[in-house]
Amino acid sequence: MPKRSRIRRVVFLGGGRITSALAAGLRRARYEEAIVAYDRNPEKLRALKRESRVEIAGNLKSAVAGAEMLIVAVRPRSVRGMLDEVGASGAMPGLCVSLAAGIPLAHLRRGLREARWVRAMPSPVCRIARGLTALCFDRRVTKSERLSVWKFFARVGQVVEVREEQFDAFTATYSSSHGYHALATLAAAAQRAGLDRETALIAASHALADGIEYWRESGLSLDDLLTEAATPGGIAATTMAAMNRAGYTRAVATGIQAGVRQARENAWTSRSEQNLKPQRTQRVRRER
Repeated sequence: MPKRSRIRRVVFLGGGRITSALAAGLRRARYEEAIVAYDRNPEKLRALKRESRVEIAGNLKSAVAGAEMLIVAVRPRSVRGMLDEVGASGAMPGLCVSLAAGIPLAHLRRGLREARWVRAMPSPVCRIARGLTALCFDRRVTKSERLSVWKFFARVGQVVEVREEQFDAFTATYSSSHGYHALATLAAAAQRAGLDRETALIAASHALADGIEYWRESGLSLDDLLTEAATPGGIAATTMAAMNRAGYTRAVATGIQAGVRQARENAWTSRSEQNLKPQRTQRVRRER
């Protein structure tokens, strides 16, 4: 095992929600190393400093130059522009992590050719250090760097390594929004059946959160647990059967497929922008 696996200065490019969640989770997990952020919005930076003791980078060049690990935390459509700015700054980043959904390693390499790239997909639940992060490494990332990145994200929850061809499906599946959506939908249906809102939320959250926690701790299969919880001819079995007849399984599959398509659309948009930029440059040269 390499002797040095701790990253002592992490720099976020972008001060939005996922940066806020990661910084808060890291501090909750007693991470005391430097966390630096660069963003054009001073309000976001002040909030990060106040909430998580994040240092504010004075400019992009100094932020990049001082980073042991550079985390690109902007929306997918903004990745290309951010990488162009980094390249134009004159600072040369080494280890870079992209949090942009759908943007493949090949596009990131074209944006900053000298960087060693990692794709990471952390859940916002990392704010309470119970998140889940998928990682995918470019072949140029060293073993020592892989260990450092893994340990960094492990501070805020579980970490899994996912092959890049599976990354879009993972992204569409792992979101905590599924839990919130299911909770809201189940509680609303319970209210229509006669429960008050508070009791409906208690019942629905138990069904989802505590039921899943039981699955995690028991070691039983989902089939075994479904058999245990839903007696044939009983209320639970009747409820699930009616949901399936109404298209529950099909609706979930349709949602996941739509999420995967959106991730691929992000990649397509990124590739189109990369292809357009050289064409514009050539047109300017011809006009000269």
